[in-house]
Amino acid sequence: MSDTPTQLDFNDGKRAPQLGFGVWQIDDVHAAEAVETALQTGYRSIDTAAIYGNEKGVGDGIARSGVARSEIFLTTKLWNADQGYDSTLKAFEQSLRRLGTDYVDLYLIHWPTPAKDRYLDTWKAFLRLRDEGRIRSVGVSNFQPAHLDRLLAETGVTPAVNQIELHPDFGQRELVAYHAQHGIVTESWSPLGQGGELLQQPVLVELAKRHGKSAAQVVLRWHLQHGYMVIPKSQTPSRIRENFEVFDFALDAAAMQALDALEAGHRIGPHPDQLQ
Repeated sequence: MSDTPTQLDFNDGKRAPQLGFGVWQIDDVHAAEAVETALQTGYRSIDTAAIYGNEKGVGDGIARSGVARSEIFLTTKLWNADQGYDSTLKAFEQSLRRLGTDYVDLYLIHWPTPAKDRYLDTWKAFLRLRDEGRIRSVGVSNFQPAHLDRLLAETGVTPAVNQIELHPDFGQRELVAYHAQHGIVTESWSPLGQGGELLQQPVLVELAKRHGKSAAQVVLRWHLQHGYMVIPKSQTPSRIRENFEVFDFALDAAAMQALDALEAGHRIGPHPDQLQ
């Protein structure tokens, strides 16, 4: 078993670290500190979004880390209000300026917002930016099969990634199976759930004790062994380092099944068909 973080292959020929670092709900100043700590810890994938209000902090953290930009897989997301062909191009320029970079490795449509019906034009703008070399890979977030089917039917281009809410008590199995059928990488947001309830489950407490790890590390290992990209977030340096120390142990088949059995259909965020 290797202590080295694994990489995942995308359907467009690109690759990305399977374990990344997320900065949701971290302000600009603290995002800079957290990203610098994460990169110095060994993370090489950073996930932000325009709506998080911390793209500048992320860029500052990258600059301060001493890690070359070429070694970092950087993801950001287009917010709902900026969907549409021309508005997407403008919003992307603003994200680049805040991040202090001239390209991103992965750009995601944050939500489909189907009632606005702009995600197809948005996707076409994404493809233009990819063809110009300013986005290395194009993807989506929180898309359902119907939304994905439409992108494929209208453009013939399959997203490299769909970033979705996913944790042991909300496994999204039908959507994950759709991804597997179409060669889309599943990326998990809120991978540890929220509020700590998941991490107090007796099966998790027991597995953590057995492996000499924290419950959070066991859950992250579950994501990795399912083949998901995963982006835990923290502002605490010790927790940032702890979340990275998940490559020196493995869960056996029985443990994976026990965690799969926590499925409760417990969605934390809004349903993608309802958020506008």
